[in-house]
Amino acid sequence: AQLVESGGGSVQAGGSLRLSCSFSGYTDSWSCVGWFRQSPDKRREGVASIDSLGRTSVADSVKGRFTISQDNAKNTLYLEMNSLKPEDTDMYYCAARARSDGYCSPNLLLTSSNWGQGTQVNVSS
Repeated sequence: AQLVESGGGSVQAGGSLRLSCSFSGYTDSWSCVGWFRQSPDKRREGVASIDSLGRTSVADSVKGRFTISQDNAKNTLYLEMNSLKPEDTDMYYCAARARSDGYCSPNLLLTSSNWGQGTQVNVSS
């Protein structure tokens, strides 16, 4: 299976971006999909997740500003980012994993072995 992110770029603080992640290959086992971000010093933070029932969760640091959604017909995951702040500057990765008990959270995605090449988001003050 493959995950391909797009939609990153450079914006000023207060601006918006929408990230997309296209899935291909065998994805039926994935019960938790979402986004995490990674800083240049390799610090990772789970950002948002969505489970197989469509329930979403976002990190406290982005709550009220970021929204995760998916289009199953298009095998595409989205991350709508509004009111961006300079501290949101990072490389953003789409990730997916299976979990037999159905548990899903943004931080669970940090344990995934399925993630894309990333898309860079830069927010200037």
